[in-house]
Amino acid sequence: MKDFKELKVWEKAHALTLHVYEETRSFPKEELYGLTSQLRRAAASVAANIVEGCGRRSDGEFTRFLQIARGSASELEYHILLARDLHLLNETAFHSLDAKVVEVERMLTGLVKRVQPVLVQKRGSPTRMQRSEIASS
Repeated sequence: MKDFKELKVWEKAHALTLHVYEETRSFPKEELYGLTSQLRRAAASVAANIVEGCGRRSDGEFTRFLQIARGSASELEYHILLARDLHLLNETAFHSLDAKVVEVERMLTGLVKRVQPVLVQKRGSPTRMQRSEIASS
């Protein structure tokens, strides 16, 4: 599979993780093992699952890890909302983080659609082809 550092979605997910760490530095100490930890773990999980998927041998496994990354991004989106509602994030920080996580979610969805095999008809019998093969045929 591809070097993860060449994937735009990984770059965005990594930048998002760094932004989450930056914003949570000012959270109260009593949240260190609560919401701070949850936000940081979910953010790091997005990028880490992209990396792990890139290290797998098949497109099916890669897709599975991209879907796990998408789930972590959804979790992160909720934790960002919760942090705002608890007044731990101001509106500016909330909107910035929220826009970044939504962008990563959309990119992951698009990548899954490109990588995931699709069923096509070839001479009357179904065969599995990659979307890239379909586009070139």
